[in-house]
Amino acid sequence: MSGSTGSPPGSAGSPAGGSAGSPAGLPVASVRDVRRHARRLALRHRREVAAAVTLHALGAASGLAGPWLLGRLVEDVGDGVDHVTRVTLLICLFVVLQAALTALAMFVSARLGEKVLAQLREEFVDGVLALPLGTVEEAGTGDLITRTTRDVDLLARAVRYAVPDTLISAVTIVLTFGGLVLLGPLLALPALVGVPVLWAASRWYLRRARDAYLRENASYSRLAEGLAETVDGARTVEALRLGGRRFERVNRDIATSYAAERATLRLRTLYLPTIDVAFVLPVFATLVIGGLLYLDGMVSLAAVTAATLYTQQLLVPVDTLLFWLNELQIGGAAMARLRGVRREPAIVEGEGAAPRTDTVTEGFEVRGVSHAYRPGHDVLHDVSLTIAPGERLAVVGPSGAGKSTLGKLLAGIHAPRAGTITVGGVPVSALPLDRLRTEVALVTQEHHVFRGTLRDNVVLGRPSASDSEVAAALRAVDAWGWASSAGLSAAVGAGGTELSPAQAQQLALARLVLADPHTLILDEATSLLDPSAARHLERSLAAVLAGRTVVAIAHRLHTAHDADRIAVMEAGRIVELGTHDELVAAGGSYAALWWSWHGRG
Repeated sequence: MSGSTGSPPGSAGSPAGGSAGSPAGLPVASVRDVRRHARRLALRHRREVAAAVTLHALGAASGLAGPWLLGRLVEDVGDGVDHVTRVTLLICLFVVLQAALTALAMFVSARLGEKVLAQLREEFVDGVLALPLGTVEEAGTGDLITRTTRDVDLLARAVRYAVPDTLISAVTIVLTFGGLVLLGPLLALPALVGVPVLWAASRWYLRRARDAYLRENASYSRLAEGLAETVDGARTVEALRLGGRRFERVNRDIATSYAAERATLRLRTLYLPTIDVAFVLPVFATLVIGGLLYLDGMVSLAAVTAATLYTQQLLVPVDTLLFWLNELQIGGAAMARLRGVRREPAIVEGEGAAPRTDTVTEGFEVRGVSHAYRPGHDVLHDVSLTIAPGERLAVVGPSGAGKSTLGKLLAGIHAPRAGTITVGGVPVSALPLDRLRTEVALVTQEHHVFRGTLRDNVVLGRPSASDSEVAAALRAVDAWGWASSAGLSAAVGAGGTELSPAQAQQLALARLVLADPHTLILDEATSLLDPSAARHLERSLAAVLAGRTVVAIAHRLHTAHDADRIAVMEAGRIVELGTHDELVAAGGSYAALWWSWHGRG
């Protein structure tokens, strides 16, 4: 009997699942949150930002000298040139100075960008590790994988290149236009003729770009989710001949992704040519209007020449700014997805944080709990149960009865749709995650062996544990025989010694012994061991876990026989509750299971 209710029916976890059952994905941070965080990052590195802006400003100011000197040179041509060499040397000097300052500014900006990117990555990892498991299960692994890979890469490109280049361009534009104003306000006006076109086109683009890029990124998540499911469930897909349906799912996801990419491409196709046309207007207007002003004697030839060169010089930073504006939208969408995993309290299931108290020693109170993975399809119905401190409760029942769902609710992985679950009078879903995981532990039949040493894997729950404590934990789960032969420093996981499923299960239980929580939820935690080994292991664990509250979801009824009480579940309800002897004497569902298990059905 399997006690797992697993993913909700029709979810993306189904091998044949289609888009209809696809997960909604993890939260996405708002524009305000992204801007607020970007502002905090800038303030956190205010000195580096100030240094970068100053260097870029000095570089841009140095670039203003060349056009002005060249304009003076043109002005003096009519009177004969006797200082060409000096002016040429000055122009060369300012060009070299500008190059040196710009190079130094780019170095400072790049170093700052790498530092900020490292912090963003660390924050993202911290946020992912703090996510409730139920949130990740509901969202699906494809969304998380896409955020971890593609979105991080997109944000890295924005931080490394788009932000520094945008900063350079903005400073250059401000100073160059300032130089135009100093030459003469009338000569500065023609440079603005392209602004209305640029403003209208950019406003049109920015209104649509963020949502379009979020849809594009989300489509990649769905595509990755579908491909990952097909690969992970390849044997099931082959055994049940689901290849055609999975192929249709991938084709739908590709079509959705293709449509999303076309939408963003359409935005760029309309936006970029429009701004290219707007670039031509300022230079043309400056030449024409400047020439007319010169003929009227209102400005000098040197001023017209310098203004034309300044206007021409404005095109490159404006072009760069608008080009990277597109990348900033992509990076902003990526950052919104990365920041989304850290939103509080939106991603935390349950309301409010529980007040900090000493370690909870009271038992569970389950009152009128119902739960559904999909709206309108409850898998638990009005369950009420009291679990006393230190009690060992076994939960049994046929496959799909809701046993694993109840275990997840008790462990705080999901919050109930209706009703309450409290431990020590505090709602389980309101306990801070770090506190919950140290006090209430869930062990299932699914285990992961991390790449590292055997010792590293055991001490995950308590890194400060000594070798003797590690050995004691392994002895408690009957794993010391093979563990001592391999050695605590033996490499396991990817690239190391491959552990059998039973050994991995023992490893997970050894972690539990070291973590020493006061309440344990064991969801078929010994199912991968043979019956005799499982029986011996459970007896060993019973001695180690004496005095702790244990909820054991069991498919082997000897586990139930040893429990203080037994809860029998059917169709999402508790239909019987009592000791082994009481339930056998009652002759109900448990008695039928017991005698069937002993071959007397």
